[in-house]
Amino acid sequence: MFSFFEPSKHHWGCHATAAAQTPLAAGLGFALKYRKTAGAAVCFLGEGAVNQGVYHETLNLASLFGLPVVFVIENNGYSMGTSEKRSSAFRGCLARRAEGYGIDWDYFEDGDIYEIRARVGAALKRARVESRPAVIEIQTYRYYGATVADANNKRYRSPEEIEDWKNNRDSLMLWKNTLLKEQVLDENEVVRIDLEAKEKAFSAVDFAHSFRPPSFEELTTDVYSEVDERGEESLQGRYFF
Repeated sequence: MFSFFEPSKHHWGCHATAAAQTPLAAGLGFALKYRKTAGAAVCFLGEGAVNQGVYHETLNLASLFGLPVVFVIENNGYSMGTSEKRSSAFRGCLARRAEGYGIDWDYFEDGDIYEIRARVGAALKRARVESRPAVIEIQTYRYYGATVADANNKRYRSPEEIEDWKNNRDSLMLWKNTLLKEQVLDENEVVRIDLEAKEKAFSAVDFAHSFRPPSFEELTTDVYSEVDERGEESLQGRYFF
């Protein structure tokens, strides 16, 4: 499900199965360390994924091998219709579970981009320089369902809760106010940027709707370029690496 890769930009896929990406991130971190390549793997996951066994196995290995991986938990409070209170027994912040594996952790909200840059940057520096993993939890929110399968997203939370986040805690709104206060932007530029973003989004939707669904035969094409072009890698079963 929606595993989009862009190797040239070091983007190794979007994975729908909860926590399935965590051991892959550890593998990338291991490859960096094994090859003595400066860098770090950054792995994003939701608050529901932290309850999966594979995530804990990954943390254990990341700590044992000293892997340069930063796990970022995007905690929006509801994992596919289930609140954090109903899905996680641990009542502290979820990132603190990393203490059980001797891994550094941090927690903060998404309202201040300067803070996010500084604190994530510190974790990345430790990973790159000292090969130390980290877990970071960022409190955020979503206004709609997790996926189209989560159509009843307004049933498990109140309209007042959603409006409070939109009006008082929305990260884009807070960032806009910061840029206006610093005079980096003015109101006219804010309107222009907003309109341009909406136009791009609507254009992308129209572009997608203009194409017919793929046939059964086409489903296996354009997955790996090496396979489609019958390159040497396809004969050896080796892709990207």
